[in-house]
Amino acid sequence: MVLLRDILTDVPLVRLSGTADVPVEEITADSRQVKPGTLFFAIRGLHADGHQFISQAVESGAVAVVCEDMPLQPSPHITYVQVSDSALACGLMASHFYGDPSKHMQVVGVTGTNGKTTVVTLLYQLFSRLGFRAGLISTVQNMIVDKTEPATHTTPDAILLHRLLARMHQQGCTHVFMEASSHAIHQKRIAGVHYTGGIFTNITHDHLDYHKTFENYLKAKKSFFDQLPASAFALTNIDDRNGKVMVQNTRAKIVTYALRKKADFKARIIENHLTGLQLEIDQQLVHTRLIGAFNAYNLLAAYAAARLLGQEKQEVLRILSDLKGAEGRFDYLISPNQHIIAIVDYAHTPDALKNVLQTILGFKQSSQRIITVIGCGGDRDRSKRPEMALIATHFSDQVIFTSDNPRSEDPQAIIEEMKNGLSASMLAKTLSIVDRKEAIRTACMLAQSNDIVLIAGKGHEKYQEIKGVKYPFDDKEVVKEMFALLGK
Repeated sequence: MVLLRDILTDVPLVRLSGTADVPVEEITADSRQVKPGTLFFAIRGLHADGHQFISQAVESGAVAVVCEDMPLQPSPHITYVQVSDSALACGLMASHFYGDPSKHMQVVGVTGTNGKTTVVTLLYQLFSRLGFRAGLISTVQNMIVDKTEPATHTTPDAILLHRLLARMHQQGCTHVFMEASSHAIHQKRIAGVHYTGGIFTNITHDHLDYHKTFENYLKAKKSFFDQLPASAFALTNIDDRNGKVMVQNTRAKIVTYALRKKADFKARIIENHLTGLQLEIDQQLVHTRLIGAFNAYNLLAAYAAARLLGQEKQEVLRILSDLKGAEGRFDYLISPNQHIIAIVDYAHTPDALKNVLQTILGFKQSSQRIITVIGCGGDRDRSKRPEMALIATHFSDQVIFTSDNPRSEDPQAIIEEMKNGLSASMLAKTLSIVDRKEAIRTACMLAQSNDIVLIAGKGHEKYQEIKGVKYPFDDKEVVKEMFALLGK
């Protein structure tokens, strides 16, 4: 329990109605979770406005309310904290409520379209191997030292985030590596987090269903670096055309990494095979288990961040050589008899799909065919659907269009949108199979000895969302099942 006064530090107030000395036992932005002693945040969201639930929160025992607009009939027994931005206030106050945990740890945020999960996972594994107690906040999972917790969002809401950081601090974590999604940045879900550093991976076409324009999407990512303190580092990929734009207004120390351009941290690909990458990093040869040019950037970002966090070069490179990537990122299996290679990857943006297919082309033999299984998510950015289909058909010998997470949309309609704009010759090498399991089965049956089957879009996900229901589904498990049948 804390006093309201104690968690109002640094919060820009419009006005305070009532006493700031009221004791606060819990905080929430969900009126259904309010109980006596709770501070309620009225936040305007995408689908609901928390201001509509202030009276319900008060009836349930809220002792104070943070809001942008005062109620027409405020309760005389309640303290109202009027602010210009409830979401921002929520992040700042949640941090204070949980004891400002991020101030006591070195927290590094990673943002960008692709690579976020892999970079934070590499850093978490690296620092754990270096002997530190580390925390991970990612799309795939959250980790508190060696304890796994399920992840429901790339970045949790502000209250859950600071609560999670507090638990990490309580468990002795010294370093935390977290993804910072564009949604979370825009919605102020990371407000109140004290970052030691930020990393920019790249930015390409994604989330325009939410941000509407690429410019808005870029601004959301850039605002993460705009808010970093002068004490932090801003590590940016300057091979990306927006790498310098991201950090042009930051107060943080700007540090660059690249494969092609001159940079503070530099790497070069020596060899790229299915067995892994051989890189030259800072003039040192290192063999890694990860595959593809995109992973060369991810490895370099992790290496540079570790060096900026004070770790020794040789030890970092030694451990990096033995690390594996995040689940569902270029996961591959080989059938025992036909030696068919199946690759499961989360690629769900045009750029990510292109990266994966170009990586496969880089090591495939002329006799091997590429069969790609691909879909697009429902209720998401529709403009990328034909682009995804075009990339898949351009780089593959055979393409099977199928369901991803159709959500509320008709999966067949999504497939038809994907096929829009494909030429007759491209359409001739495609199949449409709505049932994802059947699509994967068909791809495995079509594959001949040593062919490569890419199953893209869902990666680590263990479900398929259809009409508001999440059904159990795991691409990798389906592949294992099909390979077992082929082996009989």
